[in-house]
Amino acid sequence: MQRRTKVLTGVGVGVAVLVGVGAVVGPQLYAGTVRAEAAPTLDAADGGLPDPASLDGAWTVGTGSWAGYRLEEVLGGEDVTVTGRTEEVGGGLTVDDGALTEATVEVDVASIATDQQRRDDYFRGTAMQVDTFPTATFTLTEPAELTAGSTAARLVGELTVRDVTREVTVDAQVAAEDGTVRVVGAVPVTFQDYGITPPDLGFVKVEDTGSVEFDLALTPAAG
Repeated sequence: MQRRTKVLTGVGVGVAVLVGVGAVVGPQLYAGTVRAEAAPTLDAADGGLPDPASLDGAWTVGTGSWAGYRLEEVLGGEDVTVTGRTEEVGGGLTVDDGALTEATVEVDVASIATDQQRRDDYFRGTAMQVDTFPTATFTLTEPAELTAGSTAARLVGELTVRDVTREVTVDAQVAAEDGTVRVVGAVPVTFQDYGITPPDLGFVKVEDTGSVEFDLALTPAAG
């Protein structure tokens, strides 16, 4: 019987998102270079926020947004970073009196992809069970203060993955320019909190923790 192995990668997410899993195949899956995308961050040119009250109103997650996951694994004795991403992200947020008061971000888990199709197939099936749990969601549960001249924002909310909801805290960055708002950040995740056990299968070992990453481009809501 052909030897099969499982490598856990993660979901990502909300400004959504989602937790880690991997692939069920032998070492040939990992032939070649494993590509990892850069972590989301604001450019220095983005600068700090203007008067936060000038952003009051409803905003919608728009084109150019993405969410996904990042995890570390040890493959054949080498440290490897794995990232998966999707642009199938929806939701929105509300700014009231210069504070972020409401936010919901929903991610289409089935469309999250890495550089390996077989890893993705296992992720969508055995690990995430996307036929039953097709989305992952982040919902803000506490108002987040926004400060003029700063990009820092602390977001407290709930992350739901595979019908498991946990409270999370996100150290995000926020910038505004030319009528758009951009929010980037990462949510630390412990896989077992969402019912996923990282495997340790000899040639590959996945770390117990990872992160859900997001880069949201928001535009004023219609109406």
